[in-house]
Amino acid sequence: MAHRARLIIMLKEPRPGRVKTRLGRDIGMTRAAWWFRHQTAALLRRITDPRWETLLAVSPDHSGLASRVWPAQLPRLAQGSGDLGDRMARLLRSQPPGPACIIGGDIPGIKPPHIAKAFAALGSNDAVFGPATDGGYWLVGLKRSAPPPPGFLQNVRWSTEHALADSMATLPQHRIAQTTTLRDVDTASDLHFGKNTPG
Repeated sequence: MAHRARLIIMLKEPRPGRVKTRLGRDIGMTRAAWWFRHQTAALLRRITDPRWETLLAVSPDHSGLASRVWPAQLPRLAQGSGDLGDRMARLLRSQPPGPACIIGGDIPGIKPPHIAKAFAALGSNDAVFGPATDGGYWLVGLKRSAPPPPGFLQNVRWSTEHALADSMATLPQHRIAQTTTLRDVDTASDLHFGKNTPG
């Protein structure tokens, strides 16, 4: 029996000064938190899909699990401690058998076909990454037919143009696919670019 695919969305509570701080330095922390709250609400409506189970990995752990910001019907997991790599690796290791992908909440362009394409890539690959235009990535997924190596997502130079290459290097001897490149929003210029981009 095929295992159901699981899509994990990593979210922080949208409080000023806690989310999108680089964007907040450009447009103000309150406006940045407002943008993130509305962006994630639209994202969750758009990509909740019967083809996969959608889960929210929330931060901070305690208040995120109790927050009323996100839809109550979506299961929640605590992100836990550590850097981004620690948290993503732990989330992927903790899932039941079957393919799992992680995305963030700050990519306005994500649509269901992007997620479906990533899961399809795991049919013939061990891992999949969705590159971002800045050298990072908006999606990481594993087929999970075997546990990821102990160093998975360790020693990655996060928030740099090396993040994708560093992350792929933690999966030696794995078949890795790359799917659609999308743009994330870190600064006001990204936001203005998004307004002029179809879809």
